Amino acid sequence: MSKKLPRINADKLIKVLTKHGYECVRQSGSHMIFRNEDNIRVTVPYHSGKIIHPKILKRIIEDTGIPVDEI
Repeated sequence: MSKKLPRINADKLIKVLTKHGYECVRQSGSHMIFRNEDNIRVTVPYHSGKIIHPKILKRIIEDTGIPVDEI
């Protein structure tokens, strides 16, 4: 990943995940747990209006295989 990661909040990331077949299975406090039909699990920290840390975003991108261009 040589491209610079975008600065996005949790709302936009959730829209991208649902577009790619992930659905929220549960929520534990401020963390939303998403799962797809291949049983890949992704945890998104949901803090309204705050930008997701680049390390967390990078890990979510690696786990899901979603290209950076689509985020």
